[in-house]
Order: sequence, then structure tokens, then C-alpha cells
Amino acid sequence: MGGVMTKPAGDRLVDAAFELFEERGYEQTTVDDIADRAKVSRTTFFRTYRSKEDVIFPAHDQLMAAVRQRLATSNDSTAIVAVSDAVRLVLLRYIEEGDRARQRYAITSKVAVLRDREIATAARYQRLFRDFITAWMGPSAHSGLRAELMAAAVVAAHNHVLRRWLRGDTTEPLQEIDAAMAQVVGLFPAPAASATDAGNGTTVVVLRSPRELADIVPALQRAIDAM
Repeated sequence: MGGVMTKPAGDRLVDAAFELFEERGYEQTTVDDIADRAKVSRTTFFRTYRSKEDVIFPAHDQLMAAVRQRLATSNDSTAIVAVSDAVRLVLLRYIEEGDRARQRYAITSKVAVLRDREIATAARYQRLFRDFITAWMGPSAHSGLRAELMAAAVVAAHNHVLRRWLRGDTTEPLQEIDAAMAQVVGLFPAPAASATDAGNGTTVVVLRSPRELADIVPALQRAIDAM
């Protein structure tokens, strides 16, 4: 009662790291500098983070686990929706960070080792989407290539919208990611029906979007026409 609430050590380390990176630069800031600014020991720093690189990036392992879980809840008929929802999960994580995400973008844009770390992280997401899409499409002569291309398109769409939001070029990133994913769906229609079903029945494409129907119908029509 009446005591002063203090931030956890991990949060204080993040705050200290971002302050120091902006004041001195990433290369000139040491782990000891960060620990001193956060008023914790060097031992506490390494119990919380493996390196100063880890301080600046969000908890991607937890986020990837959430993405994997969302994908796992889908079936053949809802796979596209699951991919779109998973992409939204990642984008929302950055949006929730707000100015902190923009600070990270400013820092990583100047530091090669941090850009390399981001590229490696994006590759992990791409592999996750590729494996899911491969399983969804099923074995065929070209499914591996199509899954690779679609996963790359999914990550590229996310990164394009994320960078626009980080630069302040858009205030509606969620609407833009829905539109971007509609284009991805148009480029990569669902797997073809089996030989016994070919030419029969109706194809239904499901995509959740807050945009007007007239805005997304062209992409959906291209997807249907390509089947």
C-alpha cells in the first residue's frame, strides 16, 4: 500500500537500451551501459537477454508460436483465412508497440547487423508459412514451388504494409493488409479439385476484409478464373 510500482527488469532494460541507442548509437552502447542505465546487474541482463541485439527485437518466438497455433486451427476450406489471420497477428504486434516499433525501425535502418537479424527473422516466418501451405496444397509436381512463392508473397505483403505504417505513410494498416492479402489470394488460387471433381461444383473463396465488396471482387474473380 502506498509503495511505488517499478517496471520489471526486462522492461527497464528495453527502455534503457533504446535510450542509449538513440543517444550514443548501437555500436557505441555496451551491455554494461544498458545494465547501468536500467539499474540492474550484468548478471540480470544475461538472465533476461542473450545479447544487446535481443533487447531491441520483440519476442518473435512467442509470436511465431501464436502464428503456428492459428494455422493449426484451420482446415482445407479455411486455410486462406488462417494465413490472413496469422499475418494480421504479426502486424498487430507491431501496431500495439506504437512508437517503440518506430524507434526500432529507425535504429535497424542504420545498423547492418540488425537488418541482417530482421532478414533472418522474416525467413523464419516464410518457412513457417511455406510448410503450412505445402501441407494444405498436398503433393503435386509443382506444389513445392507454389508454396514457396506464396509464402514469399505473404511475407512481402506484410512487410510492405508494415514499412508504410512505420514511415507514417498509412494510418490504416489493417485495411491495407487485408487488401494486400486479397492480391496474394488472386495470385495463388486454392489447389485444384481432384480429377473426379474437376469441372463440377462451385468454387467458394472466403476472405475476411473490412473493405467494400467492390474493392475486393476483382482479386477474387481473378482467383476463381485461374482455377
